[in-house]
Amino acid sequence: MKTSRRAQRMQRHYARAKKWPAFNLISLMDIFTILVFFLLVNSSDVEVLPNAKGIELPESVAETSPRETVVVMISDSEIKLQGEPVVRVDQARGIKGSDISVLRKRLAAEARQRLPNANKAGVLEVTIMGDKAIPYELLKRVMLSCTRAGFSKISLSVLQKADQLS
Repeated sequence: MKTSRRAQRMQRHYARAKKWPAFNLISLMDIFTILVFFLLVNSSDVEVLPNAKGIELPESVAETSPRETVVVMISDSEIKLQGEPVVRVDQARGIKGSDISVLRKRLAAEARQRLPNANKAGVLEVTIMGDKAIPYELLKRVMLSCTRAGFSKISLSVLQKADQLS
């Protein structure tokens, strides 16, 4: 039995409707390219501090983001400058005087190296990453060592926590 022209046309129409639509690859490539550029541009805004496995930072609601500075890390066992060990904490506590002379000398050498690259006002900055369990007396001596080495702007590194709703 022969099908009518109308029946043949309806079969072709239904066969066309059952096929999967073709993807437009050019549009997909454009979208992914824009997504890649967006991620690259936005990932450069964040300043990352060195990862300190032995340091648990205190929490704060501070809003300012860190800048690229000299980093002093104070863990429960040692004091590091730019990731390199300087002095053990128990040795630092045994050093006489109000500051830690070994740390001050290493910071002064770092200050001389960074002075040409200091900001417009010639201010040298240092960031202290201190474990939240370190004694205040040790933190005060590290800050004094930084000041005596020529670093006039001292920042303390903290973890940002969400604002509490009141």
